[in-house]
Amino acid sequence: MDFQYQPDNEAMQDSLRKFMARHVLPANQAWHRQAEHGAYPTAVVEPLKALARQAGFWNIFLPGLREGEPGTRLSNLEYAPLAEIMGRIPWAAEVFNCNAPDTGNIELLHLFATPEQSDLWLKPLLEGDIRSCFAMTEPDVASSDATNIRTTIRREGDVYVINGRKWFITGAAHPNCTVAIVLGISDESPDADPHRRHSMVLVPMTTPGVEVVRNVPIMQHVSPEGHCELLFRDVRVPVGNLLGEQGNGFSLAQARLGPGRVHHCMRTIGQCELAIEMMCERVLERRAFGKHLSDYANVQDWIAYSRVEIDQARLLVLRAAWLMDRQGNQAARIDVSAIKLVAAQLQTRVLDRAIQAFGAMGLTPDTPLAFLWTWGRAMRFFDGPDEVHLRTVARNELAKAKANRGATAAYYLVP
Repeated sequence: MDFQYQPDNEAMQDSLRKFMARHVLPANQAWHRQAEHGAYPTAVVEPLKALARQAGFWNIFLPGLREGEPGTRLSNLEYAPLAEIMGRIPWAAEVFNCNAPDTGNIELLHLFATPEQSDLWLKPLLEGDIRSCFAMTEPDVASSDATNIRTTIRREGDVYVINGRKWFITGAAHPNCTVAIVLGISDESPDADPHRRHSMVLVPMTTPGVEVVRNVPIMQHVSPEGHCELLFRDVRVPVGNLLGEQGNGFSLAQARLGPGRVHHCMRTIGQCELAIEMMCERVLERRAFGKHLSDYANVQDWIAYSRVEIDQARLLVLRAAWLMDRQGNQAARIDVSAIKLVAAQLQTRVLDRAIQAFGAMGLTPDTPLAFLWTWGRAMRFFDGPDEVHLRTVARNELAKAKANRGATAAYYLVP
């Protein structure tokens, strides 16, 4: 494994840092002022998107870009450090058309869309003209097990009729959110294979029967693009809106998650880097009981633990990205679970230390720390809770032990 970045990638990282400093960071206060008034800051983001595209930072998350599609094709490993740089400002990914959930939806459409679906939704998403959402999680079942999903997708002649309730649907309140990819049951027979019962359909947000019930606050924070509760009541869409094959929805949902988790984890690492930088500056400036906070051993421990934990997490994420590039998403399945587990817990630990170093100010909106801690805590649920990823990693270890049972016998010091 060689994680040394090529000179052109290092140059791209340097250019992106300069772009963030010159264009995105100066717009940060304006973005937050508009968001505080309940409106999505479109007037802030759209001019930046034009600049980013002109600078060559467009759709850089998608390894499978085809000739003629807008963007720069990078591998997962090449994209990872760029995602880290973007992550320092949580809303910045949209500037580069690299924001969730559109990245995952674009990858799904890239793999499975028909020509008609590509014209209607994939091409506008690649151009940044529209946004989308992914409607999987439900309030009435444990959605970490996707076989539990209960929204129904019933075929009636030339249409599918959709009924169900979803929530924590990111992006559904965005003013440009045009289409939802909805996961639901298409085979309701009791003896059906639980992994072949679900399908995905593309549902325009203006379809009769689609209702955005509310934008659900996350730990008292209301996101301007929304983590919404959606209601689908007798929603009718043409059968041509089926994504992929009927009954293949569970597999599509799994295929969607791998690269997106690398993106999330690298953005998290960028936010942790910002937190440790802010913490170090703070403790060098503040004095208590006759000494700078940086002189106290426990504060130095916070800094040292944060440094090594961030670096460990980054290496683990880069290994997952490297494996995906070399052997495909499925081969990296265990690594992807591991990075999701590690990165989410890393963020809450590092941000907690930074908040403690700032004192009560760290709890306020005067710094980004409180929100970044909140987002780290939320990460321990979305894309699968910690417990699911722990089980995945543990089962893999136990499977290896079963296959090699007795291999450690020679190490016992028994006569």
